[in-house]
Amino acid sequence: MKIFINNEGHLKDFIRLNEEWITKYFELEDSDKKLAANPLKIIEEGGYVFSLVSEQVVVGACALFNEGDGTFELARMAVSPTHQGKGYSDLLMKEVFSTLKKIHAHKVYLVSNTLLAPAISLYKKHGFKTTATGKHPIYTRANVVMEMVL
Repeated sequence: MKIFINNEGHLKDFIRLNEEWITKYFELEDSDKKLAANPLKIIEEGGYVFSLVSEQVVVGACALFNEGDGTFELARMAVSPTHQGKGYSDLLMKEVFSTLKKIHAHKVYLVSNTLLAPAISLYKKHGFKTTATGKHPIYTRANVVMEMVL
């Protein structure tokens, strides 16, 4: 088990894992399609893509989108359905927070949906607090915003 940061060779898997969970619960949105067309943009704009690899296969992934001024959006957390329930999301979260500490980030936030109870539970466990609920201006599927001041 190893976590890679900004491995360009894993970007297709990052998109694959995300499209897998999004299409299971929701529909792909324009923002999803734009990201899929150029996931390297995350890195080029000062963000980070984390990929968790087991036996040479990317089984989990997430990203930090750089919003500027020390603020990052934790986005696109996904673990392959066959690998869920094994603590892999916790491993990704630990690496995310380690990176946020190294880069002296000030705040991290995320948007999600309360339908995804295991994800919401994970975020709360790691210290995220709900700051807004209801319709999101960008993602149709989102109904909750959570954040943490670092």
